[in-house]
Amino acid sequence: MIGITKKFDLGDGREITIETGKLAKQADGSAVVRMGDTMLLATVCCKKEAAENTDFMPLQVEYQEKYAAVGRFPGGFFKRESRPSEYEILIARLVDRALRPLFPADFHAETQVLVTLISGDKNNLPDALACLAASSALSVSNIPFLGPISEVRVGRINGEFVINPTVDIMEHSDIDMIVAASRENIMMVEGEMKEISETDMVTALNFAHDAIKIQCQAQLDLAEMVEKANPKREYCHENNDEELRETVHKSTYDKVYAVAKSQTTKHERGDAFDTILNEFLETIPEEERQEKEPLVKRYYHDVLYHAMRNMILIDRTRLDGRALDEIRPIWIETDYLPSAHGSAIFTRGETQSLTTCTLGTKLDEQTIDGAVIEGSSRFILHYNFPPFSVGEVKRVGSAGRREIGHGNLAHRALKPMIPFDSPDFPYSVRIVSDILESNGSSSMATVCAGTLALLDCGVKIIKPVSGIAMGLITDEKTGNYAILSDILGDEDHLGDMDFKVCGTKDGITACQMDIKINGLSSEIMAEALEQARKGRLFILDKINEAMPAPREDYKTFVPRIVQLIIPKEFIGAVIGPAGKIIQEMQRETNTVINIEEKDGLGYVDVAAANLDDIQRAVAKIKTITTVPEVGEIYDGIVKTIQPFGAFVEILPNTDGLLHVSEIAYKRIENVSDVLKEGDEIKVKLIAVDEKGKFKLSHKALLPKPEGWTEAPPRPPRGERRPSHNDNHRRPPRKY
Repeated sequence: MIGITKKFDLGDGREITIETGKLAKQADGSAVVRMGDTMLLATVCCKKEAAENTDFMPLQVEYQEKYAAVGRFPGGFFKRESRPSEYEILIARLVDRALRPLFPADFHAETQVLVTLISGDKNNLPDALACLAASSALSVSNIPFLGPISEVRVGRINGEFVINPTVDIMEHSDIDMIVAASRENIMMVEGEMKEISETDMVTALNFAHDAIKIQCQAQLDLAEMVEKANPKREYCHENNDEELRETVHKSTYDKVYAVAKSQTTKHERGDAFDTILNEFLETIPEEERQEKEPLVKRYYHDVLYHAMRNMILIDRTRLDGRALDEIRPIWIETDYLPSAHGSAIFTRGETQSLTTCTLGTKLDEQTIDGAVIEGSSRFILHYNFPPFSVGEVKRVGSAGRREIGHGNLAHRALKPMIPFDSPDFPYSVRIVSDILESNGSSSMATVCAGTLALLDCGVKIIKPVSGIAMGLITDEKTGNYAILSDILGDEDHLGDMDFKVCGTKDGITACQMDIKINGLSSEIMAEALEQARKGRLFILDKINEAMPAPREDYKTFVPRIVQLIIPKEFIGAVIGPAGKIIQEMQRETNTVINIEEKDGLGYVDVAAANLDDIQRAVAKIKTITTVPEVGEIYDGIVKTIQPFGAFVEILPNTDGLLHVSEIAYKRIENVSDVLKEGDEIKVKLIAVDEKGKFKLSHKALLPKPEGWTEAPPRPPRGERRPSHNDNHRRPPRKY
């Protein structure tokens, strides 16, 4: 049989298979990972040499889902897979963030990793397998790689942690977290939670890491069976000048250190660093400058890296003069945009978000039409990062991977606190965060501004949410480290960790972590989470000071929505043939009416700009869906006249008989003498016969004439009416 296979168990009887050597054999490395009926093909190709003067890792990671994998046609006119969906982009980011730190620092050859869903099982999501597939392809290739690594999803159902839980049980989980790690260290974390504690977070990470170690060993076993994976290719992608490196360090380090300690703003500090570099370049003879400039810039970046890190580790101070756990100054303004449903400005240091909240109807829900995931979402969050936010001139286009990833993190953080399960909140919600300034943690500013915009809009959120970005600086030689709260952009770029934690006062709702070093102990993780908790609570206090509670009511121009629940059998009556009744109702009442069948009931949302229009529409719907009850009084309309009475419409398409004897207390010879078709008459429903026909009375609503006595009720069929002779009958004869 073609191909080499390695299998391992998840510990609960489910099996994962890694196969190589059967598909895509011309790639540098390929692997197929299977769990259930979900199969992913991962390939990796790498150029032999790096481009000239490349001093970074040009890694491209793409993830694509084939609709044929789940037996579906793609949507749209062309009926073929096109630009990746947000779900595909987010999976590609998960893989990219986990792999990127694991290539040698001096390896700069262009590398492309492609992961494709070739068979889909809707109960086993592919996102938890994509990194395993990519790492397997790299492990069996001859490309230098410091792995293997893998990713798993960790959930907690009924208090028990589960690895890669199936879709049908995930709805009962209070944790949905993807963790990537090597055998030794956790590399990346992304997920959402239902207000879990920091201790539970660490426990979940350790549980995930134990499962990942098994998957890494399986890849090592597979690689040993593949000839081309051993040994890895030799390369030389950097030409260094050690004498020049030393010269750059001696000439610039003290100057850089002094600027780093000067507590200047981001742009002032950047300009000062550029000045030091340019002054050094001027010292190089002009005929050598162009040749040496790329090396000088690389070595100067190393100077910036070491100077900033040493300042923090030794002096225990930061670029802007703050203490390690100090949060930058915060100022907040709500209701800034008069025409928005809700708006807020959240500014923390040199990071600023202007965020809006818009409420809509069910028609505004986002339709999700992925190969594996289908459905709709009532909550949309968009994050925009224009170039002026960092003082740059760049091409403005559609949202990139960074914008989608940051928006997804804020979406995860806020979603559990929006009362979508409440019948009093039938809205769809869109939050848009426009970053106007950025110097670190703009995604966390989005979380805070999003909370404020929801409150300003009048949404009765369950609890306010805030977010904070944590950093880490370590010295592997001495073991010295520093955990930083509310990191700056430079601290993110030159540091060892970017750990974003979001939550309420009671627990974590979302997190995202990227590690750039080879080790992060559980003790440091726990310390970072505790420091993040204190920072999160500090920011929540600022939010509560600015907006202690949501608005009492929505603004006048916010659409009002009232939700009715009707029996399923009335849905057709409300809609009418070809939608005639509901369309006419919307036109007459200036409303938007949407009906959805769920759990055997009809959920009717009525939306309008004012409550009067809604009430008119609701009244019309209730007349259609109301079941007549004995004793109720109705405003009826005479439909037809008969010799024995009149048929009166008491509800749309619901008639009852008003017998001639029930029109008035006096005797009426001809019904047409007192009633005509189209007349309005108030009637009372007095009975429903065994055939379900309604008996009406107008007489019952009139005052009784003086001396009037009711005739005795008619006996049930088969019984004789009592007569006056009954009292004079002889008693039965006795024998």
